[in-house]
Amino acid sequence: MTTPNDFSPSATGTWSPLPTQRPLLLVGHGSRDLEGRDRVLEFAAAYQALDTSRPVIPCFLELTEPTIQDGVDRCVEQGYTDISVLPILLFAARHNKFDVTNELDRARQRHPQVKFHYGRHFGITPAIIQLWQERLAELDSPRFNPNGIAREDTVLLFVGRGASDPDANGDVYKLARIVWEGSRYKTVEICFIGITHPRLEEGFRRARMYEPKRIIVLPYFLFTGVLIKKILDITQQEQAAHPEQLVSYLPEMGSHPQLMQILRDREIETHLGQVAMNCEMCKFRLAAGGSQHGHGHDHGHAHTDHGHGHGHGHDHGHHHGEPVDLFPEPDDYHQRAWQVP
Repeated sequence: MTTPNDFSPSATGTWSPLPTQRPLLLVGHGSRDLEGRDRVLEFAAAYQALDTSRPVIPCFLELTEPTIQDGVDRCVEQGYTDISVLPILLFAARHNKFDVTNELDRARQRHPQVKFHYGRHFGITPAIIQLWQERLAELDSPRFNPNGIAREDTVLLFVGRGASDPDANGDVYKLARIVWEGSRYKTVEICFIGITHPRLEEGFRRARMYEPKRIIVLPYFLFTGVLIKKILDITQQEQAAHPEQLVSYLPEMGSHPQLMQILRDREIETHLGQVAMNCEMCKFRLAAGGSQHGHGHDHGHAHTDHGHGHGHGHDHGHHHGEPVDLFPEPDDYHQRAWQVP
């Protein structure tokens, strides 16, 4: 199995300060894995170094500290009453639409003088597509493809995290398809490591039906953590069970300069009031009859009181080792896919 380990070049250079000196709260998902937590903090430090005119405060939604409330308190202690908030999340699933905003509601109740400017997730952008194309091009080199296996004999296996939001899961399929278009790879299969289906093991089974000489596993993750290490473990098991097929594994994206630039674009949007999200297929909106969001908030930039009226429950265990798999079978997931809290 070939596994590149140096695909996360550091961003270089600096940016001019933004006109408004507003702190930026960077919200990571959070991980039980200490290495995963450290990677997020390193990402935030690298982003801070590109523009030192305002503080960049990293925090986490769950599983580790500092919490979102801790991050807000740090900003308030420094005298700020306007705060930009960006989720370090690839797609707009429940955490982005529901849980982070709920935490900001709590923070506003504690600090009513503060105005939050909540920005967008990374999403699907030309820069993201270009990043994937460049990373895949590296795998064509003899260093990672010593037998010179052609793309026409290679299947891509795209691995998403998996969400309880069908809209976000659909975006994984969309991104994988766009990456595959024009690439000359035999095909692309899409799977997930948790919550929804098909799972990674099924993804390997489907990929092998095409009888490829090579399978490239593409985890769509920003940082390492429990789930990334699970993906790598399953991939190694699959390679051992099928030595006749080369399996290449592309690691998480890390602190890539193109990701830094996308994040900068998202930060600028919060300053200009230009944040927009595609809410047409949001299941929370659909549950409310299509006229408004069932979770009671505008996906825009000026974050005010929303009154979600929900707790902080999630689809996985929080505190005890391996995440709890609430949907081990596809039927388990299908029965609840369009339900809202």
